[in-house]
Amino acid sequence: MEKPFLMSVEDVFCLQQGRMVMLTGRIERGRVRKGDEVEIVGLGVGATARVADIDASHVRIDEAGADMNVGVLLRGIAADAVERGHVLATPGSISAHACFAADITLLSEEQGGAGVVSGDRLRFHTRSAAVWGSVTLHGVDVVRPLHGAEVTATLEEPVALEEAQPFAFRQRGRAAGSGTVTRLPR
Repeated sequence: MEKPFLMSVEDVFCLQQGRMVMLTGRIERGRVRKGDEVEIVGLGVGATARVADIDASHVRIDEAGADMNVGVLLRGIAADAVERGHVLATPGSISAHACFAADITLLSEEQGGAGVVSGDRLRFHTRSAAVWGSVTLHGVDVVRPLHGAEVTATLEEPVALEEAQPFAFRQRGRAAGSGTVTRLPR
C-alpha cells in the first residue's frame, strides 16, 4: 500500500456522452483517492488527468487500494486515447520503454515451445498489454525448448516496464515461453 499507485487498464468505457472515461482494472499496488492526479503510461500516450470518481462494484468510493478491482473515472480524456494495455499510475513512478534486456525460458515442445533465434518476431504479453517485438540473443545462436538465454527485446510500441517485471511471449500464434525484465535503458 505504501508504494506508488499502479493499475493496468483492462477495459475502457465512455460515459456521459463522452465527457468522462472509466478505466477498469485491478490495482497492482498503492492506493488512489478521488481528486488524485494520475498518469496514463504506455503505447505512445503520456497524459495526466485527475480522478473524478472511483467505482467498486457499482458503488462510488473515495479511496481504493492494492488488489481491488475498480473503475477509475477521469474527466477530459478522450475515450479513444486510452486502451487495454495502458497503465494508470502515480505521475513519474513508471515509464514506457520499447527496448529492454531480459532472461527468457522457453516452454517444452509438448507445451508449444519452439527454437528462437535472433530476429524472431514474438508477441510479448506484460500486464494487460500485448505488443509485437523482436529479440536479439546474447551468447548463443539459438534457444531450444526448455532452455533459457539472455536477450535484448525491441518492441514495436513502448509499454510500461519495470526491472524484475515478468512477461510471457508467443511465437507463431502459440505460447512459447516467459521471461523477466533484467535491465531498462537509463
